[in-house]
Formats: sequence, structure tokens, C-alpha cells
Amino acid sequence: MGRDKASLPFGGVTILERILAELARYFDDLVLVGAPTDESSACMAIEMGPQLTIVHDDAPYEGPAGALARGLTHARHPIVFACSCDQPLMNGNVARALCAMLGGAGAAIPDIDARLHPLHAAYRRDAALTALRGMEAEGERRLMALALRLQVRRVGAAELRPLDPELLSLLNVNTPEDYALALRYAERRRD
Repeated sequence: MGRDKASLPFGGVTILERILAELARYFDDLVLVGAPTDESSACMAIEMGPQLTIVHDDAPYEGPAGALARGLTHARHPIVFACSCDQPLMNGNVARALCAMLGGAGAAIPDIDARLHPLHAAYRRDAALTALRGMEAEGERRLMALALRLQVRRVGAAELRPLDPELLSLLNVNTPEDYALALRYAERRRD
């Protein structure tokens, strides 16, 4: 993308601010894991009061598995929804539904077109932390490996579409084209 995706403008706020505001409507405990205390990081400007805990990676580029473990460590509830900072069309209702779909599994992860979305998923905190710590001990840093260590409830498109017909909540902005597409979808929603 060429710059910090979380700080991209989106409807008068940054993508990160939009995601946090959306999730704050559905959850009373938000944990934001950011890069090591980097003054340019989007999370430095976020102020939401006691509902938000901000923690930082120990070193740059630790990857999503380490960030997820750090976030789960600071979460107050046994079931946690986790997402990345580049999903500007995040739908809190979808996040809440994924938590409800967890049942007895260790994770409820969207499986769309045979592709898992582990950074838009619900996790049983203790089970996921145990698995992530095991991965860390083995030097495994790929987040997708987490799904192999947990009992996963795969959530298909048919289950998500009643809440998010176009599955826009899963749209990541990894390129300028993705960002432009997300802006168009957001504008269309406002119209």
C-alpha cells in the first residue's frame, strides 16, 4: 500500500477509527495491538477511554500471530473477536454473530471460497492462547497454522450473507485499488 493502512482516511475518520467505533457499538472491551511505540502509528491518536486498551508489539514486524497472542492476553472476556486494521467496512453485527457461532469450538472463522479469514474471526481466548504459545515455542509464525491447532467452526458465506449480503466486512485494503473499491462501497452505502 505504501503507507500505514490504518491511518488512511475513510469517511471523515481513519480506517482504524472507523473499525474501533463500529466494534465499540457491540463490545465493551477493545484491545488494539499496534506496532512498537511508533509516533506515526494510527493508534497513537486514538482515545476511547476505559473501553480501549492499547498494547504494542515488542519489535517491528512480529506478524499477526504474535499480535493476536498479545491481544488475547489483554482481553477481559473468554470469547474474543479479532480483526485486522485494514477492514474499513467492518460490520460489528457480523463480529458479534461470529462470537455467538463459536459454540464449543476454539475458533469461528469465515471460510469463503475455500479461504479462511483468521483475522476476522471469533476465538475462545484460552484455547487460542495455548495454541499460539505452542506455535511460538516451535517457531511457527504463520497465523493460518492456528486453524490446524484448534477445533474450528468454519462459517460459510451462506451464514454470513443475511448479516452482510456482499461480505464487505471481509474486504481488506491491501492495494490502492482495494482502498478505492472500499471507498466506493462506503459512498454507495451513504447514498
